[in-house]
Amino acid sequence: MNVWIKRIVIPLLMIFVFFAGLALLARMRYGGGEYYPDLSTEPLKHPRDLEIAFQYDEPLGNVAVSKDNRIFFTVHPESRPENHKVLEVKDGEAVPYPNQKFQDTHFGEVLGIVIDPMNRLWVIDHGFHGFDEVKVSAFDLETDEMVYEHVFSQRIAEKGSYFNDLQVTNDGRYVFIADVSFFGKNPALVILDTKTGRSTRLLEGDPSVTPQDWIIRNPEKDMKFVGGLIALKPGIDGIALDPKGEWLYYGAMAHDGLFKVQVHACINGLDGETEPKVHYIGKKPLSDGLSVDTAGRIYITDVEHRGIAVMEPDGKLWTLVKDDRIIWADGLSFGGDGWLYMTDSEIPNQMLRSRDHMEFHAPYQIFRTKPEHSGMAGR
Repeated sequence: MNVWIKRIVIPLLMIFVFFAGLALLARMRYGGGEYYPDLSTEPLKHPRDLEIAFQYDEPLGNVAVSKDNRIFFTVHPESRPENHKVLEVKDGEAVPYPNQKFQDTHFGEVLGIVIDPMNRLWVIDHGFHGFDEVKVSAFDLETDEMVYEHVFSQRIAEKGSYFNDLQVTNDGRYVFIADVSFFGKNPALVILDTKTGRSTRLLEGDPSVTPQDWIIRNPEKDMKFVGGLIALKPGIDGIALDPKGEWLYYGAMAHDGLFKVQVHACINGLDGETEPKVHYIGKKPLSDGLSVDTAGRIYITDVEHRGIAVMEPDGKLWTLVKDDRIIWADGLSFGGDGWLYMTDSEIPNQMLRSRDHMEFHAPYQIFRTKPEHSGMAGR
C-alpha cells in the first residue's frame, strides 16, 4: 500500500497541485472582474441612418478613409488571415494593398491603419505580440509606394506587447501608437520621431492606460475564456488626434475613463526624462476605436451595446447610434465627405474561434453614418 501511494498517488497529487497553482496564477493575472454599467442614452440617429459601406468574407480589423474617400481596411489578425492583410475597396471589390506580392513578403500581424494629412497610409504590424519584428510602414497614396518604414527595438516593442491603434501628427513627423500589452501587462503610449528614428514609451504604469477590473459583456458572449480563468481586459487601445493636432485622446478598452495629453508634451517626452500631464475628460463605455471631429467631440465605439457614443469636450456623454446589426464596434475613420466609417470586427465570433465558425458568421461589415454636426475635417 505504501509503495502504491508513493509511486502513483503522490505524483498525481503533485501534478494536480502544480496545474491548480498555474490556474490560480492565471486567474489572478488575467481573470476575474465585475460587470460594467450601461452608460448609453437614447440614440440621436435611427438605425436606418447607419449604412453598410462594404462587406467582406473575413473578420475586419480597422478602417482608414482618405480625403478623396478611398477606403482601406485590415483583416483582423486574431482571425489568423492566411492571405490578405490590408485591402482597398475598388469598384465594389476588395483589392490587396499595395499588391499581393508585397503583402506576401512584408506584412505579418497587421491591425492598426490611419491616413495622415499628407495623404499617406500608415500601417502597424505588432509582430505576434512582440515576439517577431514589430514595424510601422507608410505608403504615399499618390503613388502607392512605401515611403517609410521603421522597425522597433525590443526595448520599445517588448515581448508580450501589442502595438494596435496609431495616429500621426499633422506634419507627418511623429507617430503615436497604443501598446495594449494584454499578455505583457505593461501598456503604454509609444511615440516615434520618424526624422531621427528615436522612440520611447510614455505613461507606463499610469492608471489612465491600465485596464480596470471589468468583464466585457458583449451581446454575443461575455469575454471570458478557459472557464473564466482569462478575461479580455486590454489596456490603452483607441487613440485619436484632434484635427488641429494639439491633443491626443485615448482610452483603455477595460477602463471607465477617457483621457487626453498635449501633443507637444509627448514630443518633449522623447528625452525620456519627462511625462505628459494626463487630463481626465469623462466617463466612457467600454470601448475600442476613437475619432474626433472639428468641434472637439470624441466618437467612441461601445463594444457592449452595439453602437457609437459621443463625448462632448466637457465630458457629457450621449449615444449617436445603436443597431442590432452591430456585434463589436471597432475602428473609426472620417472620410473627406463627412461620413464616419466603422468596422464591425465581431471579436466574439473570431477570437479563439474555428475557421468554420468565422465562415458561418460572414460577411463582416464596414458601416457608415453621417453626424451632421461633425463638419468635414474629422479624423
